[in-house]
Amino acid sequence: MLEALKQAVYEANMELPKRGLVTYTWGNVSGIDRETGYVVIKPSGVDYEDLTPDQLVVLDLDGNIIEGDLNPSSDTKTHLELYKAYPELGGIVHTHSPHAVGWAQAGRDIPCYGTTHADYFYGPVPCARCLTTEEVEEDYEKNTGKVIIETFNSRQLNPVHVPGVICHSHGPFTWGKNAAQAVYHAVVLEEVAKMAMYTVTVKPEAAPAPQHVQDKHFLRKHGPNAYYGQKMG
Repeated sequence: MLEALKQAVYEANMELPKRGLVTYTWGNVSGIDRETGYVVIKPSGVDYEDLTPDQLVVLDLDGNIIEGDLNPSSDTKTHLELYKAYPELGGIVHTHSPHAVGWAQAGRDIPCYGTTHADYFYGPVPCARCLTTEEVEEDYEKNTGKVIIETFNSRQLNPVHVPGVICHSHGPFTWGKNAAQAVYHAVVLEEVAKMAMYTVTVKPEAAPAPQHVQDKHFLRKHGPNAYYGQKMG
């Protein structure tokens, strides 16, 4: 079932250690088939070096296992909440990449200090609030997804224009049109988190890049008048 999606999600998962984004089993990638509504996700606690495509778990959006003998990732409910809220999403990644986690543990948005950030994230990468005791005890992973959605709704953010978030005291989630693009955004997020950390080390009071510069760099790669790259076809 969904063999092509399984292969794509497997390859995306294998990119995480290759790109230095995960240590041991600290991360996961999922992908969704929008026609069936089925999600393919990494099994919980399986080492990347031991992972095979047939070990991936297939679930529906209610979390029912459709195929697979292993338990799905412990972050599955977070992924499912995001897929249900945002039909534009085709893949989701969670890591504990250290620079992004540094900002999350500080409870700070990652400001857009320069053009590298602006090329991919339109404005700061938001830091979602910390979950309450009640939210943690009720359903930690599901409520993590709900708090991410709350953050985007309250700030009126477009998840396509801001393809990632950091969760307070936890770490980053990124997404994209498919699993491969979600991993790409995870790599970019870690790099801009690192650059931002360098910036505040050199100058703690540094201001974000001017808005007109942010606009130019984001919109030349995204939107109806984008001109970055090559026209295919």
